[in-house]
Formats: sequence, C-alpha cells, structure tokens
Amino acid sequence: MKRSTLVIALLALVIVAIAAVWLVRKPSGTPAEQAAAAKAKDAKDDAPGPKPALTVTVAKPEATELTVTLAANGNVAAWQEAVVGSESNGLRLAEVRVNVGDVVKKGQVLAVFSPETVQADIAQSRASLAEARATAADAAGNAARARTLQATGALSQQQINQYQTTEQTAKARVEAAEAVLAAQQVRGRNTQVLAPDDGVISARTATVGSVVAAGTELFRLIRQGRLEWRAEVTSAELARIAVGTPAFVVSASGAQVRGKVRSIAPTVDPQTRAALVYVDLPTVLQNTGVKAGMFARGDFDLGRSSAPTVPQASIVPRDGFNNVFVLQPDNRVSQIKVQIGRRLNDRIEITSALPEGAQVVVQGAGFLNDGDLVRVVAATPPAAAPAPAPAAAQPAKPAASASVAK
Repeated sequence: MKRSTLVIALLALVIVAIAAVWLVRKPSGTPAEQAAAAKAKDAKDDAPGPKPALTVTVAKPEATELTVTLAANGNVAAWQEAVVGSESNGLRLAEVRVNVGDVVKKGQVLAVFSPETVQADIAQSRASLAEARATAADAAGNAARARTLQATGALSQQQINQYQTTEQTAKARVEAAEAVLAAQQVRGRNTQVLAPDDGVISARTATVGSVVAAGTELFRLIRQGRLEWRAEVTSAELARIAVGTPAFVVSASGAQVRGKVRSIAPTVDPQTRAALVYVDLPTVLQNTGVKAGMFARGDFDLGRSSAPTVPQASIVPRDGFNNVFVLQPDNRVSQIKVQIGRRLNDRIEITSALPEGAQVVVQGAGFLNDGDLVRVVAATPPAAAPAPAPAAAQPAKPAASASVAK
C-alpha cells in the first residue's frame, strides 16, 4: 500500500509539472494580438539611442612660435627741418628756381635776388679802396722822406711824427676800405639763396618781385629727406624697447613701412607718463605713402615666444566673450570662455588655461550649444594639386622610316 501510494503521488506531480510548462509556453490572446506584441518587441529592440546634433572635427591646441610685439601710436615728422632765409636786406627777389616737393642738393641755387644795387655798392667800395691806397702811398712817401731828413735836423721831431702818423692813418683807411669791399662782395654772393643740405623742399614762401628783409623765411627743407615716427610709449613699457628694435608702422592712409628705433627720449612727459621713441623711416624719396605730419600706429618687434594656439574657426564669440567647445569623453561638448592673444595666419593664441589634453571643436563650432552630443570625424586634408597630365605617346615610326634609319 505504501509503495502504490508513493507511485501515484509521483505520477500526479509529473502531471502537474507538465501542465504548468504547457500553460507558460502557450501564447496568450488572439493571433493578431500576438503578432502586434512581437512587432512591438522587435521595434523596442531595434530603437536607437539619442542622435548627435552635428558632425564635427576636433583638434588639440598646438605650441606655435609667435612674435612678441608692443603697440604704440604717434606722429610722423621730418628728422630735421632746415629754414632757408634771406641774408640780404632790401633786395628784390628776381627768380625762384624750386618748388615744394623738389629734391635739391647741397649748394644748389634756390632763388636769386636782383644784383644791380649790390653791384653798384661793390663798384663804389672798389673806388674808395683805390682812393685809400693812393692816399696811403703818398703818406708813405712823405714819411720816408721825413725819416731821411731826421738826422740832418731840417725837420723838427714833431713834423716827422706827424708824417708817420699820417702814414699809419692812411694804411688803416686802406684796410677799412678793403673790409667794406669784402662785405659788399659777400652781399653780392648772398643774392643767390643756396640749399644748406641735401633734401626735399617742404614749404615755400618766396614770391618773385617781393622785397624781403634779412632773415625772412623763404623755404623749408627736410634734411636728407629723412622721416621719423615719434611713438608714444608708456613708462611701464619703455624698458622693453632698445635702440635698434625693428618696428612696423601703418599710417592713417594704410601705407605700411618698416623702420628701426634710432633713439629714446631721456625724459617722460609728467602729464601723460609717456616717452617718445624715435623710429627712422624710409626717406620721402622712396614714395612709401608715409608723409610728415601723418598720424600712424605701429608695433615694435620684441622677439619671439612659444604659445598654445587653436584654429581660428574654433573660436566662437558669444555675448561679448570668446568661447571654445571642448569634447568630453561621452561625445558631448562643453562650452568654455577663453582669453585670446596674438594671431598668426589662421591660428589664435589662447592665453587662458584649458583642461589638460583638451580637444576643441573646429568645424561646426559656431552651430553648437553647451552639452550637445556630436559625432566626430577626421578632418578633411587639403585637396592635393592635380598631377600633370602624362605626355602624349609618340606615334610609332612607319616601317619604311625605321628601315631608312637603320
């Protein structure tokens, strides 16, 4: 009885297990419902994750050698300006031979005064000199005869002294007449106004027919045509500049020239706390577009230094700040404000700190927002220049020609 009861219990347990398995595997609902459930399950399995907002390229900051410059402003002026005036008084200006902008050499005649009055004075001085010399000769003869009679006692000592005094007075009058003649000859040479140095005429007030007084300005001359840029540099930056430092000057007209520091002012203006730095520029004869009196800005080249740079396309200006987008490990971007510095071609210096090993977005940075998911692709290399077309094959020589060549 016990054995039969145990067999029946085992059979009942097996039957219950088979029924449970059949109930679990049996599909529930109608066939349409079963098909919809299967399709929803497949769609759920195939559903993708969040889509990237943009396809971008990234690049790491690179150390680039950049020039260190110091910006300044100032005026362009003549190195030295000579004033050419009249040394004669009361003469009429008969001829003006140069005008503004003319290049002149030292000793060149710039203007000529009417010489008639001076020539008449020279002739009068020569006649006075001849008369003085004749009087001096007569006085010298009388004095000589008086000295021969001194031993005989025919003349008194007073008379002899009188003849000697007359002789000396006549000689002095000759010297005075010679000095007057020399002065008149100088006036004659001064009828021609000469250039004191090589240079360029920058101003002219001489007018033909005018009668000018001595010392009246007739011309202004830029000596040797040399120009200089007088840059104003603050006292804090003055120590960074030395004589011989190269400078790059841009005038208000857009003309660009290179110069070199010639000297630095020994004093600082107590009002502006700035000192003048004198930079030699190309001469006006080279016609560089820079003229005396212009305002110009420029940069002093202080050397070179290495600094981290990023492509210009990665800098995104927003809300008055410069930003870059840094790629995160989960392919999302983080917006970071940066400070920029010098530029070299298409690269910009980053003066603020970036995370170590940061990769900044280059292409597509301007269309991103903080936290966007992106897809990174390799940067497209620049297109290579097309290869030259191969030379056309030469046609084969005909057999007859080949045989002739042989």
